[in-house]
Amino acid sequence: MTDHSRYSEVLEGACPFGGNTIGGAQTSKPTLSDWYPERLRVEQLHRDAVMANPLADLDYPAAFATIDFDELKADIKALLTTSVSWWPSDYGNYAPQMIRMAWHAAGTYRIADGRGGAGRAMQRFAPISSWWDNGNTDKSRRLLWPLKQKYGSALSWADLMILTGNCALEVMGFPTTGFGGGRRDAWEADDATYWGPEYIDNTTPESFDAMVMRDGRWTGEPGDADYELEQPLAASHQSLIYVNPEGPNANGDPAASAVDIRITFARMAMNDEETVALIAGGHAFGKSHGQVAADKIGPPPEIAPMEAMGLGWHNPEGTGFAEHTMTNGIEGSWTPNPTQWDNSYLENLFRYEWEQTESPAGALQWTPADPSAPETPDAHLDGVTHPLMMMTSDIALKVDPVYREICQRFLDDFDLFTREFSKAWHKLTHRDMGPKSRYLGPEVAAQDFSWQDPLPVREHPVVDAADVARLKDAVLATGLSVSDLAYTAFSSAVTYRDSDKRGGANGARIALAPQKDWAVNRRTVPVVAALREVTDSFNAGGSAKVSLADVVVLGGCVAVEQAAAAAGVAMDVPFTPGRVDATQEQTDVTQFQWLAPVVDGFRNYLQPDLARITSVAPEQMFLDKADLLNLTAPQWVVLTGGLRVLGCNHDDSSAGVFTDRVGALTTDFFETLTSMDYVWNTSDAAGREFTLNDRESGEAVYRATRNDLVFGSNSQLRAIAEVYAARDGGARFVRDFVAVWNKVMMADRYDVTASPAPDGTTILG
Repeated sequence: MTDHSRYSEVLEGACPFGGNTIGGAQTSKPTLSDWYPERLRVEQLHRDAVMANPLADLDYPAAFATIDFDELKADIKALLTTSVSWWPSDYGNYAPQMIRMAWHAAGTYRIADGRGGAGRAMQRFAPISSWWDNGNTDKSRRLLWPLKQKYGSALSWADLMILTGNCALEVMGFPTTGFGGGRRDAWEADDATYWGPEYIDNTTPESFDAMVMRDGRWTGEPGDADYELEQPLAASHQSLIYVNPEGPNANGDPAASAVDIRITFARMAMNDEETVALIAGGHAFGKSHGQVAADKIGPPPEIAPMEAMGLGWHNPEGTGFAEHTMTNGIEGSWTPNPTQWDNSYLENLFRYEWEQTESPAGALQWTPADPSAPETPDAHLDGVTHPLMMMTSDIALKVDPVYREICQRFLDDFDLFTREFSKAWHKLTHRDMGPKSRYLGPEVAAQDFSWQDPLPVREHPVVDAADVARLKDAVLATGLSVSDLAYTAFSSAVTYRDSDKRGGANGARIALAPQKDWAVNRRTVPVVAALREVTDSFNAGGSAKVSLADVVVLGGCVAVEQAAAAAGVAMDVPFTPGRVDATQEQTDVTQFQWLAPVVDGFRNYLQPDLARITSVAPEQMFLDKADLLNLTAPQWVVLTGGLRVLGCNHDDSSAGVFTDRVGALTTDFFETLTSMDYVWNTSDAAGREFTLNDRESGEAVYRATRNDLVFGSNSQLRAIAEVYAARDGGARFVRDFVAVWNKVMMADRYDVTASPAPDGTTILG
């Protein structure tokens, strides 16, 4: 392995503007983002292209079904209780470190935008692979390679990592709730997700201790009324999964740590009880490693020397592993028996007073003040013991009154603690997988959980073609406008986000709290009421039944057909019945509130206090929403242009509605946007609203927002808009709009067979 001094020498040739030179040869060049840091990165919509995926043609559910699941688990458990010379297992058991690997893979999940989580095995790629808090998880994955090699494409890395975490708990006597497979691996690094504003200079050894950095993501101080973590972030510090175990900015303050814990775990969709269960349960196993100062440790995997072959954090002290291991800087174990499930973590936390000390690496930690407190065995040296250890984030559970009360209940009832940790672990490791219908394998838990957004089982035949025709006539008979029908259907479906497979039209949650009460959905309320009457009337007779969810979507399809006809194009808009209606009891109001939009450019909506919440430009957030909908750039452009001429602004305003034929699926939006007959002028100090003025007369003709003009100002989006603005673009526009409309309406239909198309999109049938 190359030592740290060699690494420093290599970086002396770094170019100050984006490119590095090694031995005089340039290894990278300045990028567009170096030159134009504020540019709209439309390429965000084209990540994970089918061209990058060597398994693009794989039917993963079918492949996964070929695995002998009992054999797989036996193989994993056999590995866990072995030890290899290049990375020996602590206590002769790899289970604790594999729990950490799985936990950290899943723990990046954040509820604000559904990004992160274990679903795509992103721990293998930068930046997550090289976060300081993920130190040595590269060794855990490398230990698993023989198993991945054996099972090949039938077992994704994402599924293997989480199943290994489950097996690790089981070999130490803990009963897991179940396991659902079905995670599909990513094949490239994620350079689009926003992980925080902090800059870490990876060319200096001192920056490897970056876990204390929190500049920019917090306002105020713990205890202040304005203490807040920037949206959509969840982790309290740069390069961390949750919180700094030494306290905010390594200040050693347990009370301040408790504040960070509560905010951070809530951002990761965990309540107080789940938070305590996860911390206390996770710290029942294994140890923390802090034998060597952080500034001696080599670079992370992403920028490690070539000969390291993808392994990072080289430790030059002793063997570099075993008793010399360095991970987060804190040294020791929480319990006397680190490879057995028991309640000794909580028992010791509350039985003893703890005094602040330092690890060999200089990190803050806590040791029992009572010299008679039990000790923990050394992980590698026979006959050697050490004092127990607690982190500042552990002491936080004791000083915070709410956490303390929960801890006491778990202390008094170990069976309760076991159940709650098992459920919380299941939620942690499956939270980003979407509805349970997507889970694969023989160990899928029978129980439904609220965080899975459950739906009732459909117990009636779906409507046939004749029924659909009757329903279309009934929808038209309501007198609802094309704009209102299209707006309501789109509003029901646009909550979908591909990041964690939440939201969408199935369930008709647009009729339930909290969605029915969102400001952006006020326009839908009378429309939903009218469509409910259509639903109830149809269901009053006959065996086939229809859900409100289906009627809302069908209403949108009717509207699009009418709009296409008004533009002179006959078009049948696909409609696939079979949706069901969720109940209010099946809808977690607190969790669903996170799906409320701050910016929704599709409906020209900005939260009124947006300037207080964020300085990010609305069009940047619009791009992010298009990404969450899994749209390509052409789909984003055509969908927005269609919604504008359909009159689908949230407040029924004229902003961006560049047509005098509202309700007709024309290309007027694109023709106006690309025309040189007009001049655009800002009409507010913030530069968010504009007027279109006739170039000759100066007369104001149209209004617009940034979420309209971006399709003419951005070069890539304008190039697409010009396709539809051209003389031959009309029929293409209607066809392409109908296709993307159907994609959005069907995004959450996991009950319908799906297959990959040649362009990487999904064909539903």
